[in-house]
Amino acid sequence: MRTTKSGRLLALSLASLLAASMVQAADKVKIGFVSTLSGPNGALGAEIRDAFNLAVKLNGGRLGGLPAEVLIGDDQFKPDVGKQLFERYVKRDKVDFMTGVVFSNIMLAGLPEAVGEKTFYLSPNAAPSPIAGKDCSPYFFAVSWPNDAYHEAAGQHATNRGFKSAYLVAPNYQAGKDSLAGFKRFYKGKVAAEVYTKLGQLDYSAELAEIRAAKPDVLYFFLPGGMGINFIKQFVAAGLNKDTKMVLPGFGADQDIIRSVGDEMLGITDTAHWGLDLNNAANKKFVAEFEKEYKRLPTVYAAQGYDTALLIDAAVRGAKGNLEDKEALRRHIKEAKFESVRGAFKFNTNQYPIQNYYLREVQKDAQGRLVNKIVSQTPVLASHGDAYVQDCPMK
Repeated sequence: MRTTKSGRLLALSLASLLAASMVQAADKVKIGFVSTLSGPNGALGAEIRDAFNLAVKLNGGRLGGLPAEVLIGDDQFKPDVGKQLFERYVKRDKVDFMTGVVFSNIMLAGLPEAVGEKTFYLSPNAAPSPIAGKDCSPYFFAVSWPNDAYHEAAGQHATNRGFKSAYLVAPNYQAGKDSLAGFKRFYKGKVAAEVYTKLGQLDYSAELAEIRAAKPDVLYFFLPGGMGINFIKQFVAAGLNKDTKMVLPGFGADQDIIRSVGDEMLGITDTAHWGLDLNNAANKKFVAEFEKEYKRLPTVYAAQGYDTALLIDAAVRGAKGNLEDKEALRRHIKEAKFESVRGAFKFNTNQYPIQNYYLREVQKDAQGRLVNKIVSQTPVLASHGDAYVQDCPMK
């Protein structure tokens, strides 16, 4: 039987297309998840991990239509351990995405391992200011909020309340410095003191004595995890809450803190990009499914972990499973075509989010539980980006 030249060419073309599709379509998507999962701050990483895993489970164990393999490592709150885990997952295990880190110092130690191999890091929390500006990278996306943003919203709220003097406390590392810089950027009153404590510090007796002497109108502090729990307990035990109002970043008064501190949290206000009661379908599903799965209410950390998984799902689906085409994959990540639990969300040119920030207050719900409720659906800061985007050369 004779085969025409055009027939042979057509057959070759079809074979080439089939081979190309087989090369392009990955058989699974691999994620390296590095987070603080032990010690006093382990609850923070657990929130992100649990919510990320929940999103994968609700998706039938798949992301973007591909089976999802999530490799989980505990950085033990140590930058060198975090760096080693990044190197292992990126270079040995050849993951497609990295995510999970809570603390900026650990992420900054590990990030070069991912960027150097052109592996996307999608941050469910740490988003330091240098990477928002001159050190921005096409392989870094902040799915949470810029390090300064919660604090900028808190500074604006303190200004709106007319507080004349503020006492500021944060740990001495990049995120701590960003936090107080953000607060001061929007606060128009007098800064009575700006104190940087040791990262991981749990005894604040010296700082509390200084606050008592300063007598500020408002105390603003950034102390995540066990640091914040201890500080609030010691602050209330010292009776300082009777004369000085506390305003906190969202994670400083969230459900993990509330569970540990109890009724002393009532009436504390904070600023955040998300809340349990944000009125959208994606958030209602997330809160209900998280409580059903883990028998506790989620935190902002959990909301960010859940959204990170949804973003990976949308990007892989948009790229039709072709995980080798980095530029196409980056484009689909940046489009952020997923239903975020926070509502309106998009990436700026530096791949940091533009979103709303709300005022919340710790109250009791109808069941008598302590919960953090959004005070007003009108944001303190609306469609808010960051102060560093103009320094990023990406477009």
